[in-house]
Amino acid sequence: MSRLSNKVAIITGGANGIGKSTAEKFMAEGAAVAIWDVAEEQGQHLAKASQEKGFQCQFFKTDTSSPESVQQSTEAVIDTFGKIDILINNAGITRDASMKKMSMHQWQQVIDVNLTGVFNCVKAVFPHMAEQKSGRIINAASVVALYGNFGQTNYVAAKAGVIGMTKTWAREFGRKGITVNAIAPGFIATDMVGTVPQEVLDGMVNRTPMGRLGQPEDIANGYVFLASDEAAFITGTTLSIDGGLVF
Repeated sequence: MSRLSNKVAIITGGANGIGKSTAEKFMAEGAAVAIWDVAEEQGQHLAKASQEKGFQCQFFKTDTSSPESVQQSTEAVIDTFGKIDILINNAGITRDASMKKMSMHQWQQVIDVNLTGVFNCVKAVFPHMAEQKSGRIINAASVVALYGNFGQTNYVAAKAGVIGMTKTWAREFGRKGITVNAIAPGFIATDMVGTVPQEVLDGMVNRTPMGRLGQPEDIANGYVFLASDEAAFITGTTLSIDGGLVF
């Protein structure tokens, strides 16, 4: 039997990059997947292509920074699939600048999506998991939350906050049968990293003992493990998937 058979998973930011790879991996492992994203064209395309392959997949246009949008999508997932077993808080953005040059708008955009967005999703989904006395919540952190990174005050603050919320929720939700964990990806070959200058990318690879950038599938595999029954006694942890990156 596949590791996620008969499970229903929400994957935020599921239309592209790591989220897309995670959605595809979850479906291959037997899960029905709800893709939440603001990228409607890409999300609809992925859902349609997945349905044509025989998978259960629906796209729900969702702005995770909006509590109203998240609540509406949560209710739509319940109406469509009947339950929610797994929440992957993968959606995230960057608005990089040094502290001296960072605007309040850049700060707030990243906090709204990468930190408040995670809170919004858990706030909406938790009651359904609590009612069924089971669930898996997995949040996207980052290695930069552990080590810091030049030009990413907003992103580092948000991701460090995600790690803190993960530990707190693990304590609060455990008695309800819900595990809460985070994954801290290193530098992964996605469109987001693709905007980084080549010399900076080369430096990232040089600082990674495995000698390469990670692939979205590397992170998707971690999400699958933490969502599976194999990880039933793991909660409150942050799993670094970074090729041994040394800052």
